[in-house]
Amino acid sequence: MPMIVIVGPTAVGKSDLGLLLAQAAGGEIVSGDSVQVYRGFSVGSAKPTLAERAVAPHHLIDILDPDEPFSAARFQSLAREAVKDIRARGHLPIVVGGTGLYIRALLDPFDFPQPGTPDLQAKWTDLARRMGTPYLHARLRAWDPESASLLHVNDKARIIRALEVYESTRIPLSRQRSFNEQIYPPLEDVILVGLEMDRPLLYQRIEERCESMIRQGLLEETAELLNSGCSPALKPMGSIGYRHAVDFLRGCTTKPEMLRLFKRDTRRFAKRQLTWFKRDPRVVWYDINILSKREILNILLNACIYRNSPVKF
Repeated sequence: MPMIVIVGPTAVGKSDLGLLLAQAAGGEIVSGDSVQVYRGFSVGSAKPTLAERAVAPHHLIDILDPDEPFSAARFQSLAREAVKDIRARGHLPIVVGGTGLYIRALLDPFDFPQPGTPDLQAKWTDLARRMGTPYLHARLRAWDPESASLLHVNDKARIIRALEVYESTRIPLSRQRSFNEQIYPPLEDVILVGLEMDRPLLYQRIEERCESMIRQGLLEETAELLNSGCSPALKPMGSIGYRHAVDFLRGCTTKPEMLRLFKRDTRRFAKRQLTWFKRDPRVVWYDINILSKREILNILLNACIYRNSPVKF
């Protein structure tokens, strides 16, 4: 039984295709998203609805409380176990997600640098509390500019991890990862599919999605999370959409400015996703301006059944 992995930028239609495929092939979906794992973070992560989850089983959704740590290494372990269980049931595993490092961790023999000691973590956490996360980001930029360039200035958890790794090993996290990330070994029994579309149309869809999330209650959901005790410093609260909502709810920005920044940062995120996935020569790309989702679905079904598609295994 092959595994199908659907990647691409946000708002391109990965989840729709995954659900169609699950319906047609009796598949089960594994989320490759870094925010959907958290309970309560539904609107801003575009989490599948309960109705969609009733159509096909979904995995790695709503499995953590907001203050629980989650990393690519933990995703690797949980996702591989989920895929193994799905195959044991004789079903088709379908991985859908845009978190590039998570997908690499699932597919490849990816070893993660170990974090520093609890003392190091406590040291950097205390500095973040006293000096602010931007101070830590500046320290990381001096030691590991490549990692710093990939992290938002307020992404405290990932910044601290990169600082811990450098201080304990004196090797930048970016260099440690590059040893593995530059190698793309052949995949066995995996169909790795990328969805793309013309950039102006993608950006239009992103802007429409951001507006839709506001209408669907992103601000209310964020306010409820804050009222329930979720700190703005928690990892999922720093993700796109939620951090913008927090700024508005705390009176740091106006609603029009919040929406403008939400759209801008989502467009930038989509660009980074495309850059990441385009580096992987194993991804077979389909332009949904040229082929409909139904046409792509038929290609994938034929690949599963007959193994005669241009998709490489």
